[in-house]
Amino acid sequence: MNDRTPQDPPPLGPGTADAYDVVVIGAGPAGEVLADRAVKAGLTAAVVEAELVGGECSYWACIPSKALLRPGAALDAARSVPGAREAVSGPPDPAAVLARRDAFVSGWKDDGQAAWLDGAGIDLVRGRGRLLGERRVEVRDPAGGRRILTARRAVVLATGSAAALPPVEGLAGIGAWTSREATAAAAVPERLTVIGGGVVACELATAWSSLGSRVTMLVRGSALLAGWEPYVGEEVADGLRELGVTVRFGVRAVRTERADGGITTELDDGSTVTGDELLVAVGRRPRTDDLGLEHVGLEPGSWLEVDDSCQVAGVAGGWLYAVGDVNGRAPLTHMAKYQARACAAAIARRAAAGEAPLPAGRRPWSAASDRDAVPQVVFTRPEAASVGLTELRARRAGLTVRTAEYRIGDVAGAALQADGYRGRAKLVVDEDRGVVVGCTLTGPDAAELIHAATVAVVGEVPLERLWHAVPSFPTVSEVWLRLLEAYGL
Repeated sequence: MNDRTPQDPPPLGPGTADAYDVVVIGAGPAGEVLADRAVKAGLTAAVVEAELVGGECSYWACIPSKALLRPGAALDAARSVPGAREAVSGPPDPAAVLARRDAFVSGWKDDGQAAWLDGAGIDLVRGRGRLLGERRVEVRDPAGGRRILTARRAVVLATGSAAALPPVEGLAGIGAWTSREATAAAAVPERLTVIGGGVVACELATAWSSLGSRVTMLVRGSALLAGWEPYVGEEVADGLRELGVTVRFGVRAVRTERADGGITTELDDGSTVTGDELLVAVGRRPRTDDLGLEHVGLEPGSWLEVDDSCQVAGVAGGWLYAVGDVNGRAPLTHMAKYQARACAAAIARRAAAGEAPLPAGRRPWSAASDRDAVPQVVFTRPEAASVGLTELRARRAGLTVRTAEYRIGDVAGAALQADGYRGRAKLVVDEDRGVVVGCTLTGPDAAELIHAATVAVVGEVPLERLWHAVPSFPTVSEVWLRLLEAYGL
């Protein structure tokens, strides 16, 4: 619980006032979905947005990054099959790739998504939203106008996250890239330096190297993708090196400077790296520093603690909710939308039932799966996908763990899909319950294999029953049969 004392809001002054059942601050995927579900439940909703409707994912993250990554992956797939390989005459065309990326982000215009809100019966209020106190939101538009929105049922914070910058001397003044600039760049840098070893760093190093950039990655730790099964980072590092990326482990940037020759980054071992651009991808911070949290007793700039209905802890009256990255539970677009569906259901049920507590468990108003059944994909080469717990996390949770592993390339369907198919599958099993609690896959199109594992984990399907879910032959999914055989069934 938060013990901060709420500050008195500023006096209301001139402005217009409107009332809705639900006021959402942030029109990214979580905000859009929540407002839509609230309206479909019979409530009125307004969404406040200071930038583009559709949010980070649509314009500077998931969509543009995958548009940059897909052409290289498609060429790799063609080159892996004789008969198709001979038809491939060269590398990706950067101009065509960037043009396709621009099309997917609609030229960074949100007319289409704003029209969708209107068609869904959701009011769009453009401007920067801030809490003024209980159920009140102030919106200031770019022209200086002021509007006050009152929420009869709930205010939902869906402002997402932004790139965090490390304390590197000179970094603030050199125009370094974050994920935003890296996914929106208009040209391929000849040389790109990347600070970081997580998902964003690995994906964008893959994308820009496939388009012809000479990429150097500076990784503070000893492996990529810390938190995944260890073999994932090893395979992704090997794949990056095959693309020509230089990966340096155990180094830390201490100083940067932009000059005519590019951006020079000095490392803690005394060496330097020079690139035409520098991408910083070392983590995210919540966009809560200018939300008026001080007026409701919360700390500006902090992650927002929520329960499984996404109700914010420490705020009297239960009217404040937070969905998506801003609550830090599972900062992924699909999980943000999952939380939004659960949160909207909780708001609607509470509106109908008054103060009656919500029944516990995996109900429509509970986002409980964002703790132990989160699917995620890294679109590198090879791809990596996972859901649930790693072996280490399962053991730390006190489970009786047994694992099963299999080389996916030994499955007939994988061999047919690509010559030299390389990939690995691992199941983590809770022996006491006889269910899968985690699965990790690497290899071409691993992203399309992980949902079967997600169903098994969320459904807590007993292994004896899972044995009877027979995969079609010859498909890569036959790896499920091989994993169960490796387990001993």
